[in-house]
Amino acid sequence: MKQGISIYSEIGKLNKIFLHRLGKEIEGLVPDNFEILLFDDIPYLEVAQHEHDCFADVLRDNGVEILYFTDQLFDALQNDMVKKEFVKEFVNESGVYSEGIKKEIRNYLLAMPEKEMIEKMIAGVKKSDITTKENDSLIELTTGHCPYFIDPLPNLYFTRDPAACIGNGMSIHRMSTKARKREALCMKYIYKYNKEFMSEDPIFWYEYEGSESIEGGDILVLSPEIIAIGCSQRTSPDAIGILAERVLKAENSFKKILVFEIPKCRAFMHLDTVFTMVDYDKFTIHPEIEEPLRIYEINLGKDGNLLFKSSEDILKNILGRELKLPSVQLIKCGGEDRLAAQREQWSDASNTLAIAPGVVITYNRNYVTNDILDKHGIKVLTIPSSELSRGRGGPRCMSMPIHRD
Repeated sequence: MKQGISIYSEIGKLNKIFLHRLGKEIEGLVPDNFEILLFDDIPYLEVAQHEHDCFADVLRDNGVEILYFTDQLFDALQNDMVKKEFVKEFVNESGVYSEGIKKEIRNYLLAMPEKEMIEKMIAGVKKSDITTKENDSLIELTTGHCPYFIDPLPNLYFTRDPAACIGNGMSIHRMSTKARKREALCMKYIYKYNKEFMSEDPIFWYEYEGSESIEGGDILVLSPEIIAIGCSQRTSPDAIGILAERVLKAENSFKKILVFEIPKCRAFMHLDTVFTMVDYDKFTIHPEIEEPLRIYEINLGKDGNLLFKSSEDILKNILGRELKLPSVQLIKCGGEDRLAAQREQWSDASNTLAIAPGVVITYNRNYVTNDILDKHGIKVLTIPSSELSRGRGGPRCMSMPIHRD
């Protein structure tokens, strides 16, 4: 077992990873709450769980140790005071304004065994679960059509976003949407109180309490010296500046942050939906980012202050120059077929998970891109994906690497 956090690469041999197997939270999705919960469709849970188990099996078959979200949160909450504080914070972040009903929800959750409590918090607390005589809560109990006091967390299987392991520390994120903020709160408690993550002096590159949003899908550790971050719909410039300052001023190998400005729209939600690393000199891309990109280079000056420099160039030149590569191959999602590119971008063909140099996990439905990867010498391990892909995230989105060679 590889101990601690060690992420200095996107492609180094993967040793340990963090996943969440979908549960009853998926069955809380209905068309009425798609917009609030950030979904476009409803995965069929039983099949989605099977597909996720296939994903886990491929990882295990390749020597990767898996830590599951609910198990790790359970371990983090074994101290009674920690558990009570966690439940209090969780309920406070859930959008319930009545103090009476918040108290009832806390009591309801704390009366459960820990594992049942965690599953319920993820699945959502319905109004029918709570009975109270608190007068100030009666209005909330009897008005509105939403069946939930606390919404479910269906996005939780995309474990990449609420936190990111960088070097030997962790960035706990302030998520840009209300629907996902509690995911990061859970990660804060896991990292602070779980022996798998905790060190004597935990390193936080960003903290849950931060005022600006940043999400893990926008963070790529390109090398032991360079981190790429997408300035996107969900990651703000100010948050990037805070993370960059902490990382660059710490005693580690990182020397530079490259900030990629990407379109602020759902199709380009995060940097890793349009650009991932699959080998030392090979990258998958969405064709629409082949045009010249605006990038910002952040370095640490001799006086200890951050230095910023902006430029514009095509991605191939940027990567070759920064990673000191004689040549770079950009592998287009869908190849030269525009229809295939749009179709397979919808199901995240560019969102590959490298488990070793030149070895990636992808969705089997993206057969055009998978064939192109194979022709470029990349070993492609596919997983079934008819239901998982309905959440609009690929294998990289569904995983948070903890330790790589």
